[in-house]
Amino acid sequence: MKRSHIRFFHHKKWSTPIVVVIILALILLFTLIFSNPSSSIRPKSSTPLSKSNLFSAKAEILPELPRLAYLISGTKNDGVRIKRLLQAVYHPRNYYLLHLDLEASDSERLELAKYVKSEVVIREFGNVKVVGKSDLVTYKGPTMLASTLRAIAILLKLPKNWDWFINLSASDYPLLTQDDILHIFSYLPRDLNFLEHSSNIGYKEFSRVRPIIIDPGLYHMKKSGVFWAKEKRSMPASFKVFMGSEWVMLSRSFLEFCIWGWDNLPRTLLMYYTNFLFSLEGYFHTIVCNHKDYQNTTVNHDLHYIKWDNPPKQYPINLSLEHFEDMVQSGVPFARTFATDDPVLDKIDKDILRRSHGRFSPGAWCMGSSALGNDPCIVNGSPDAVKPSSGSRSLEKLVLKLLDTENFRSRQCK
Repeated sequence: MKRSHIRFFHHKKWSTPIVVVIILALILLFTLIFSNPSSSIRPKSSTPLSKSNLFSAKAEILPELPRLAYLISGTKNDGVRIKRLLQAVYHPRNYYLLHLDLEASDSERLELAKYVKSEVVIREFGNVKVVGKSDLVTYKGPTMLASTLRAIAILLKLPKNWDWFINLSASDYPLLTQDDILHIFSYLPRDLNFLEHSSNIGYKEFSRVRPIIIDPGLYHMKKSGVFWAKEKRSMPASFKVFMGSEWVMLSRSFLEFCIWGWDNLPRTLLMYYTNFLFSLEGYFHTIVCNHKDYQNTTVNHDLHYIKWDNPPKQYPINLSLEHFEDMVQSGVPFARTFATDDPVLDKIDKDILRRSHGRFSPGAWCMGSSALGNDPCIVNGSPDAVKPSSGSRSLEKLVLKLLDTENFRSRQCK
């Protein structure tokens, strides 16, 4: 799966036999073209690619690059972290919506907006927005879900269609370049939804589903804890509850269904999850698995590297240098959580993203020279060009494993 928008060859000494081979290859090529003129065009498919036709894509017309829509969220004192994360995941082809919740100060929010407005590259492509009127977000309550749905609605109004929505927090960081991610996902059907999910919720039935909570963030201006009702509710009978990771990569078509809701299921479940603890860990999962048009589009993975204590606590452990090699080998595009300015972030910048401090991760769209410490992204080329690195192979391996016939259908909405 090597994209040929930009190719780099290692030249060797040419000889006469090579010229003969080239002539023979051209004769064979013209023979194939005139005998089967449509053989190089790959029709769009709504089913995952198998190993055979995924690798054979090298010889066919390259698929169109996807466009990703990122939501990057943070709270008080997260402005600098959001700026660094934006620089790490930036690509002119994508969209980015930055949200500092209401607990952050106006000055911090203004500082972030000033950076976006002053950055020459961002101003030229116009693909980064900062939420001006912020939401009050209670992590345990439904206000987190409400803020995410609002962000999706904003992104759906943007002029150019995007293919997938990805939510990140200020404590996330990429493990692959955007060139690698765009390259690999260009070969996938655009209706796939990546989210970890299961109906086998175990202890969460009594800690999440049956309890009834009230989030004061729905009607107050200051953050506080959720209230717990004395009563418990029974398990729903009209739909099946699914839960999983709150970190998702969801298709535009599915999110249009969730926002516009031509079926009543998204609205019904939104009201149900209003009194649900950690509602973002179940809302999209329950919708996608309870609707016949989307339950076969799920890929059971959240595309994140996350490390938990044993036994698991409420929050994952902070990743550090000792986890670096394991993260790289995982093949996932993102990891969390990281402490502010942890040294492992600098190592990711240097070894994976090739990003200098305060600059964007360079990609094929960066046409300037890096000599004498210059920023290559000051001079930009086509946003439709990518130059995948060797890191794309690990993501390719992961995707092939997830879409393998033995793993794909058997892990959908179970």
